[in-house]
Amino acid sequence: MAKDSIKVRLPGLGGQGAVTAAHIAATAADTDGYYAVSNPFFGAEKRMAPSESYARIGTVPIYDRGEVIYPDIVMIFHPQVITMGKSYTMPFYAGIKENGLVIINSEVELLTEHDKKVLSDLNVKVLTKDFTQFAIDQAGTELATNMAMLGALFGALGTVSKAAIEEGIKDRFLKKYTASGGTATLDSVIEKKFKKKQELIQKNLDTASAAYDLTAAWAKEVGLEPILEPSKNNNGNK
Repeated sequence: MAKDSIKVRLPGLGGQGAVTAAHIAATAADTDGYYAVSNPFFGAEKRMAPSESYARIGTVPIYDRGEVIYPDIVMIFHPQVITMGKSYTMPFYAGIKENGLVIINSEVELLTEHDKKVLSDLNVKVLTKDFTQFAIDQAGTELATNMAMLGALFGALGTVSKAAIEEGIKDRFLKKYTASGGTATLDSVIEKKFKKKQELIQKNLDTASAAYDLTAAWAKEVGLEPILEPSKNNNGNK
């Protein structure tokens, strides 16, 4: 049964963009009429160190902040979160609610038989997919992994539109370049920078969109029940 609010936990490693993904997820949800907040949790702020972010999305006002103890969805950004315990919450699925969802960015199956039984008993669906390679195939860079994970999240939910995701990505990355002078040389430099950023954003959009479609098809195939209620502004357009 769909809920009026959900909590998402995003454990990963520093430099993977889990914090950015949570921020864009909240912005996209807000664009589509949901209440939404996101917040990060850091230990050592360095590449490959544990990094965790959280997103809360709902059709009702959200007042709580901080760590997500009981998530509806857990998104694993790196296999080492599981294999080496690089997470602030162990096991990684600790606290997950019934009828939830786990998305794991990995090229191989990482769950033990015990893990599978625990999650199965809770009717938690698990998607294991190499979203880093998916990002490389779509955008030509592993830096778009977080965009692939973002698309996967909303493809599974099915209640936040692609148009809203696009707005979230643009809101996060697109900055207007304003000339401080009127010279043709300066205008040319600004135009080139703007064009380059536009191309980068388009690759991110394409990656998120492709992951959205892939995961939406998967959710239908495995019979994933709706997790989040549609917002009042949702018109069914994806």
